[in-house]
Amino acid sequence: MSDEQLFLRSKVIIEPLVDRFFAWPYTVAPVQAAMNLAFLQVPLLESYLQSPQVHVAASNNPELRGGYFINIPESRADEVRDLLAAIKRERADMLRFAEAVAAGQEILRANATGFDLTPLYPKMPPELAGLIELAYDTDNQAQIRFMEPVVYKSNVYDESRQSVQLSFETGIERPFILSTPRLPSPDVLELGIPFRHDGLTELFKARVHGTTLAHLREALELDDVQAAQLAGMLSDRPSLAEDRHIESGGRIRYFGHACLVLQTPEAAIVTDPFISADSTAGDRYTLDDLPDYIDLVVITHGHQDHIVLETLLQLRGRLGAIVVPRSSRGNLADPSMALLLRHQGFNVIEVDDFDEVEFPGGKITATPFLGEHCDLDIRAKSTYWAELAGKKIFIGADSSGIEPALYRYVKGHLGTADMAFLGMECDGAPLTWLYQALLTIPVTKKMSNSRKLSGSNAEQAAAIMTELGAKEAYVYAMGEEDWLGHVMATTYTEDTYQIKQIEEFLTWCKDRDIKAGHLFKQQEWRW
Repeated sequence: MSDEQLFLRSKVIIEPLVDRFFAWPYTVAPVQAAMNLAFLQVPLLESYLQSPQVHVAASNNPELRGGYFINIPESRADEVRDLLAAIKRERADMLRFAEAVAAGQEILRANATGFDLTPLYPKMPPELAGLIELAYDTDNQAQIRFMEPVVYKSNVYDESRQSVQLSFETGIERPFILSTPRLPSPDVLELGIPFRHDGLTELFKARVHGTTLAHLREALELDDVQAAQLAGMLSDRPSLAEDRHIESGGRIRYFGHACLVLQTPEAAIVTDPFISADSTAGDRYTLDDLPDYIDLVVITHGHQDHIVLETLLQLRGRLGAIVVPRSSRGNLADPSMALLLRHQGFNVIEVDDFDEVEFPGGKITATPFLGEHCDLDIRAKSTYWAELAGKKIFIGADSSGIEPALYRYVKGHLGTADMAFLGMECDGAPLTWLYQALLTIPVTKKMSNSRKLSGSNAEQAAAIMTELGAKEAYVYAMGEEDWLGHVMATTYTEDTYQIKQIEEFLTWCKDRDIKAGHLFKQQEWRW
C-alpha cells in the first residue's frame, strides 16, 4: 500500500449495532438493553417470522410509520431466523437477567409491605445477586435499585454484541431504527468491533487529517477484502467547508433537529449532535461544516434523537468532552449516560442543575428540564444556558413549560437570555411506544396515551418566554427534515396539531415584538 494521504469521503455513514439492532442508550446500557432484548426485540423477531409479509406491508404503510414492524423482505426471512437463534443462544445470560428483573419486581410488589426488606434478598432471582439494592421511598413504596457500575462489570454487559456497518449515504430513507435489524449487504462494510475501538477514532479523524490506507487497515484490523472495500470510501482530498471556522465575534448554526453549533474564534460547542453526512444535498449543514475541533458536546436527554451514537462516534477523535445530565443512579428507566458514554471511549462531564462547565471564552450552565418523559422518574435530562461572545443563549430542547415558575428561578440566577431555543413536539408518542419493555406491570392504552413524549404547546412556550424575558425565540424542527426519518419516523402536514401550535406561538411572539422563527434544515446567526 502507498503512503498517499487519504481522507474519509463526506458521504460515508456509520450505523452502530447491538445484535444487529441500531444502538441507542436503551439498547446499550446493560439493564435496559436486557429488558429491550427480551421483551421487545426477541418478540418482534418472532412476530416477523410468523408473518413476514404483514411486517413488510405495515412498514410501507404511511399511516403506520414509526410502528414496530420489521422492514426486511420475506426472501431474507431465513437470515432473520438465524439472527433470532443466535440471540437466544449467545445472549442467554441477558435474557435470563431480564426475566429475573421482572420476577424480582413481582416479588417486591407481593412482599414489601413496609417492614424490613432484608428477608427478601434471598428470595430474589440469583441473576440479580450483587447487582441490586432494595429500598423504600418515604411513602413506603418499594423499588429495586440497580448498581449500574457493577452491572457493567457483569456478564449482562457484553461488548461482543457490538458491531458497526460503514456505507454511503444514498439519500434513500433507511428502515426505522427501533424495529428493523440491519443484515449484511454487499455495499456495506461490516466491522465486528466494539464502539470504543480506537480504529473508529482513527477512521473518523480522517475526515479532517489525512492518513494512509495501511494505517487504517491496521487500526481497524481489516482483511484484504475489507481493506479493498474501505479504499473505495477514501479520497485524496478532504471535503471540509471553507467557512467552518470564524475569525471574530460569535456564530450559531442550526444543523437540524435539536443540533446547534455555537462558535467563537476560540471555541466550539455542539448541542445534541444529529448531523447529516449528505453534503450533496445543498440544503443543510453537514459533517463537512463542523469545526475541526469541538470543545464540548452537550446532551440534553437520553432519547434516540438526542444522544445519537451514529454521530457521536464520528466526533470522538476531535472532541474535548461530552457534557451529560446526572441520572438518578439505579432507576430502571433512568440509565446513566455518563457510564454509558465512558464505556464507549468518551471523556464525559456529568452535571446537575446550575453546575457550570467553562470553555475558552465562555461557559455552559446546566438548567432544569421538565416533562417530555411520560412522567417516569427520569432525572438524566437538562436544558443549558450558554454564554459566549457577549450573548446568553437558552438551549431548551424538548423541555416543557408545564410549570412556568421554574424559569423565573433560571432568570433570577442567570439573567435575561438573548435567544431561546425551544422544542414544541406537543403531541408526542405515548408511554408504551418507547418504554414498553421496561414496564413490568401492564398499563392500559388509555393510561399510556395520557402520558406522552411531549414538549411545549403554544401556551407553555409562551410561558417560558414570559418568565425568561428572552429577546428572540426559535422552535426546533420536530423530525421534519427528510434525512432523519429513520430515527424520527414523523409525518406532518400544515394542519397537524403541532404545526398549528407553533404558528400560534409565533403569532404570540410577533404581537410582542419578539423575533421568532420555526427552524428547518439550516440557519445562521452572526454577531
